[in-house]
Amino acid sequence: MITITNLSKTFNAGTPNEVCALDNVSCTIEQGSFVVLLGTNGSGKSTLLNAVAGNFFPDSGKILLDGSDITDLPEHKRAKYIGRVFQNPFSGTAPDMTIAENITLAVRRGKSRGLRWALPLSSVDEFKKRVKSLNMGLEERLDSPIGKLSGGQRQALTLLMATWLKPKLLLLDEHTAALDPKTANKVIQLTEEVVSKDNLTTMMVTHSMQQAVNMGDRILMLNNGKIVYDIKGEEKKRIKTHDLLALFDEIRKREQVDPTTAEMLISNYV
Repeated sequence: MITITNLSKTFNAGTPNEVCALDNVSCTIEQGSFVVLLGTNGSGKSTLLNAVAGNFFPDSGKILLDGSDITDLPEHKRAKYIGRVFQNPFSGTAPDMTIAENITLAVRRGKSRGLRWALPLSSVDEFKKRVKSLNMGLEERLDSPIGKLSGGQRQALTLLMATWLKPKLLLLDEHTAALDPKTANKVIQLTEEVVSKDNLTTMMVTHSMQQAVNMGDRILMLNNGKIVYDIKGEEKKRIKTHDLLALFDEIRKREQVDPTTAEMLISNYV
């Protein structure tokens, strides 16, 4: 379970470029819940994910993971508890290292590596078995540099590595945005399978209305650094893409945004 209390962050404070990215955000995400973060560009959804990941420290507020305060814990120390998949398929892996070597590093995430990190022979069978579950034929290519793989193959492996140790929290940062539709659907299918199998607490940022409707059990919609809608339970099960579009339109009306500008913003989600 993750508890976020009164989290705030302002970038470039006191300058003409000052931006309040998070404004007193509070929410509790229960163990095993799959939460989708939705919002227009600059709404604060990715900033919230980065704050949880430890990319920066908030100006105020608290982040608790299973009751432990991680607010001031550096990103590399949170890696022991948090798995993450980035938007760019080439992030989060070492391209010149083999598939097996990258997995070995993932297995030792959060541990002292010392001078010994090489792949133990006893692990080969386990590596092959788990890589085979991706159904991409990569189990026979463990010695191939991961940088030689396609974006979809690499993203699938990154997802596998991020969840190898069953993290307390999985962060998905628009992890299919850079993929073609067919490959994105494959990665989404793998995501749902691994999250369900291991009952992982998950936070996913997406620009896809369809993903927001079809995935997870809760939607947090952000705007101007605040959570403006919290959709869960039966409401989440019933919601459709047109309902989400209506909520974006409601935000536009509240802020009296120029209709042309609002239409451009909403079109990003269709």
